[in-house]
Amino acid sequence: MASLMQSLSMTPRWIKRRVLVVLDGVIVAGSLQLATIIHLESMQPLKNTSLWATIGLLVPMSLLLFHWLGLYRVVIRYMSHVTVPTVAIVVVSSALLVAPASYLAGHSVELSVIVVYALLLLLGIGSLRFLLRELYRHSQLRQRKPVVIYGAGAAGCELVAALRHGGEYWPVAFVDDWRGLEGAMVEGLRVHQPVALAALVQEHRATMVLLAIPSAPRWRRREILHWLSGLSVPLKTIPGSADVISGRAKISELRDVALEDLLGRESVPAFPELMQADIRDKAVMVTGAGGSIGSELCRQILDQNPARLLLIDNCEFALYAIEQELKQHIEITKSRCELKPLLISVQHSGSLKAVFESFEVHTVYHAAAYKHVPMVEFNLVQGVSNNVFGTLNLAKAAMAAGVQTFVLISTDKAVRPTNAMGASKRLSELICQAFSRVQTETRFCMVRFGNVLGSSGSVVPLFRKQIEQGGPIKVTHPDITRYFMTIPEAAQLVIQAGAMGEGGEVFVLDMGEPVRIHDLARNMVRLSGLEVRDAEHPEGDIEIVYSGLRPGEKLFEELLIGHDVRRTRHDRIMTSKERFWEWPRLEAFLQELEQAFIATDHLRIRQLLQSAPLDYHPLDDIADLVWEARQMMLPNVRRQHPEITTPLMSVVRLAPSLNPVSKEG
Repeated sequence: MASLMQSLSMTPRWIKRRVLVVLDGVIVAGSLQLATIIHLESMQPLKNTSLWATIGLLVPMSLLLFHWLGLYRVVIRYMSHVTVPTVAIVVVSSALLVAPASYLAGHSVELSVIVVYALLLLLGIGSLRFLLRELYRHSQLRQRKPVVIYGAGAAGCELVAALRHGGEYWPVAFVDDWRGLEGAMVEGLRVHQPVALAALVQEHRATMVLLAIPSAPRWRRREILHWLSGLSVPLKTIPGSADVISGRAKISELRDVALEDLLGRESVPAFPELMQADIRDKAVMVTGAGGSIGSELCRQILDQNPARLLLIDNCEFALYAIEQELKQHIEITKSRCELKPLLISVQHSGSLKAVFESFEVHTVYHAAAYKHVPMVEFNLVQGVSNNVFGTLNLAKAAMAAGVQTFVLISTDKAVRPTNAMGASKRLSELICQAFSRVQTETRFCMVRFGNVLGSSGSVVPLFRKQIEQGGPIKVTHPDITRYFMTIPEAAQLVIQAGAMGEGGEVFVLDMGEPVRIHDLARNMVRLSGLEVRDAEHPEGDIEIVYSGLRPGEKLFEELLIGHDVRRTRHDRIMTSKERFWEWPRLEAFLQELEQAFIATDHLRIRQLLQSAPLDYHPLDDIADLVWEARQMMLPNVRRQHPEITTPLMSVVRLAPSLNPVSKEG
């Protein structure tokens, strides 16, 4: 049967339509004959030539009417209850033709015969089409994967219809925790309680559970996902209701479970007046515009109708990608915003000065920074220099141009840092704090938060890739924890915090509860339908291994340095006044630090960072790759030059080829 239906489905449509016309003709003729026999309770009418003449007229007239009414434009495999009105109309129309056809044939027909004929014709035409549809669907079942749908609401019903019309999955049952639906039939599928899910998966050999509750609050989704993770069944979800309503996604687009659902963190509505305060009808600059946070800032800024948006980035491809995306958004929304993509590094003070002189800028969001902890440890000079002196150059240029608001994007790693990246970001905060005291025209504020989901350095895409490759999943330490926040929420809160600043404040975003990375990895494995391989489950699929903390990495992150923390009008934003150096003292320190950068003096750079009010306490030795290479060369240099007593600076003096940075910087 499957091969027969497969061959029929491959037959040209015009042939299938002609076969269907012939079958409809047989049904029309048979329905009138059977209606007459039922009315007279006798087989004698079959010998009546006038009845056959009536049928001879009725069949072509009905088939022409069916064609005119569009019955043959309906694709049988996609038939649903929406087709019923069309079938009913053609049946009634054909029944109205019985009387004139019998009159022309000289045959009298009772009204009761016409009524019975209409019922039989409805049954015949409808049954034929639904039978063919079910035969086709049955033939496709072997090629489809059975799935159970969690959620028997409107979204679940739409998903069932979409899957039945698709070619990959076949819904076999509903699961819903509302007891009022238990045992009910929805879209032809029985609704079960969640406790029956494991048995349903085994009974139907379901390959996946589809979560169809887009409107459920995130805390509820978290509860459901936590429970489902114990079943080790692959799980996918449908897009959120906002994406479906806005047209950004279709209900049938199945997605991996988002980490924000596992976290259960509910988003907080934005304050429109705060979102617009520093943006609407103003010229806004975003540095690091092609990065994870910078690009999302650009998207949300564009929604607030700025007059001009300057995109600053030193990565050509990242800048091109965000420019193309924003240009398309401007075209769709008919925005009047001027878009200016500028390929500039924040370390080039002259280029920054030229930009501020060429374009009037009201607000700056400074997101450009090297943020990957081990990478900055391996490239200490460039990492710290970019973060510190990039901020210094940008802040000076902004003050000289009379910028109204300067918002620095900071990180939780700036709190009691154990790595150079965190130390450089805390030093960037000190620069903004100092500048806020020496002038009043430019309002400086800093926004500090933890990890964002889906960023270039996030563990989530890395874990997914490792799961797809069959493992192992590499976690640095069994007890390591991190704060997480979605990129859109972080960008939204940054904009609002910047609008609340009076000058010199450090705003701290409420990141919720920290997440144990080991637990995150286990949940991701289980929600992929796999089992973690460990001592208790040696037959599991994916092993979690521990690679050890990377250079500069902490087990636990913090968000606050001091205890002087105050709430703001926004529930997710706190503010703190923290100690810093006044500008004259900080300026002298930065000049000394710059000289250490020019000399590529790694020891001096670390000593200076530890002497500043950063609470910088490195956990490891210097991990810079150039430094390590030099240390390996020191024994050879000492043998050739026994007079050397100060190893590092003598090596710089005697072996300038080892120094990748020129005297001019």
